[in-house]
Amino acid sequence: MTEQEQRNYSAGRASSITRTTNETDITLAFGVDGTGKAEIETDVPFLNHMLDLFTKHGQFDLKVDAKGDVDIDDHHTVEDIGICLGQTLREALGDKKGIKRYASVFVPMDEALAQVVIDISNRPHFEYRAQYPSSQVGSFSTELVHEFLWKLALEARITLHVIVHYGQNTHHMIEAVFKALGRALDEATTIDPRVQGVPSTKGVL
Repeated sequence: MTEQEQRNYSAGRASSITRTTNETDITLAFGVDGTGKAEIETDVPFLNHMLDLFTKHGQFDLKVDAKGDVDIDDHHTVEDIGICLGQTLREALGDKKGIKRYASVFVPMDEALAQVVIDISNRPHFEYRAQYPSSQVGSFSTELVHEFLWKLALEARITLHVIVHYGQNTHHMIEAVFKALGRALDEATTIDPRVQGVPSTKGVL
């Protein structure tokens, strides 16, 4: 990512990161106060699609350039993108003053229904309730949804509950999760003018 591209993501609450390991090479820029602009280039096509949905429905700005050892499998790439997104989210939110903090969103996708509940708590916790009819969507392993979401919650230091209530098509069920994730995160990070300081009796998040 060029310096100009990084500056384009610097307005408002935003952050960028570069992470290079023996397994992946990732540059990611995330803007909380965006317009739904997604520029996603990874070696995992299904994840590209899900991140595009997440960005559009959350009204974020997200740019991802990622290469990984997908000749082995998609695990490291998906996991490390979750790590990078979580770290940039945490940095972009800063002291969290004025945010709503909580959100609960249901999203249907045809026959499927997913729910995402978020607390921007500075206490990382992840609960996941999902049973998919298929272990694969194309070449994508559905167990990687858990890996991505768990690393996102851990690195962003948020409490994240994801429940897929029902569904018959695995693609639809995962799509509902990512749409709900975007919408719930958008709501939880929204600035509420009534909130003085941080929304916690502790005085800090």
